[in-house]
Amino acid sequence: MDIATILGIVSGCGVIIWAMALGGSLVIFWDVPSVAITVGGMLASTFIQFSLPQCLSILSVVKKTFVTKIPTPSELIKSMVEYATINRRDGALALEQEVGKLKDTFFAKALQLIVDGQSPDDIRDFLSLEIQYMQDRHAVGKKILEYMGAAAPAFGMVGTLIGLVQMLRNLSSPDQIGAGMAVALLTTFYGAVMANLIFLPLAGKLSLYSKAETTSKEMIVEGICAIAKGDNPTVVREKLKALAEGARLATERLF
Repeated sequence: MDIATILGIVSGCGVIIWAMALGGSLVIFWDVPSVAITVGGMLASTFIQFSLPQCLSILSVVKKTFVTKIPTPSELIKSMVEYATINRRDGALALEQEVGKLKDTFFAKALQLIVDGQSPDDIRDFLSLEIQYMQDRHAVGKKILEYMGAAAPAFGMVGTLIGLVQMLRNLSSPDQIGAGMAVALLTTFYGAVMANLIFLPLAGKLSLYSKAETTSKEMIVEGICAIAKGDNPTVVREKLKALAEGARLATERLF
């Protein structure tokens, strides 16, 4: 469970609601037509931009920003050293009982390939393809979230224009301008909040998780291939340490 994501959304909504309450009743910030224009327009344009399966897959992708468990490099190194020891001592078939203990499906699949007697090159090709598929899914999810983050304020502005046109067309007294303008601006408010508090931050968090998960899976690939080659536990440890350190340095340069 990623507490930071939940804490950010809850605290952000809390601060906004608190600020609105200081200025008067919260009821004045609720307008059904404004919500319909902003949310409905954003969803409709998203369905136009992306295919239906891609739009539906966003739910499982966004779930990663709330509930995810990526093994740390130290955990992976420890596990790989243990498996390398078992492989050197008892042979590849002895690893079969370890497969069922793994909750990580990618890790379990990789370890099963050793048990099945696949060559290191075949293992690398197969697992690299799995990583590429994962990256593609995450890239699509990130694009959808970024598009929704751009579409929400745009349709908020559309709603504001509709409200202004209706207000000016039915204007019979200058006293109505203030109230009419307030309602018209609500759609812009809704769009800005959804984009900057939900969609764009989730897209950024998904990108970070995708990089971390890719690094984790690449370490698994390297470790499994080293075990398949028959490398001793010390060599496996040093290879994975070097890979983890390289990923850490690359991340520091990136951010």
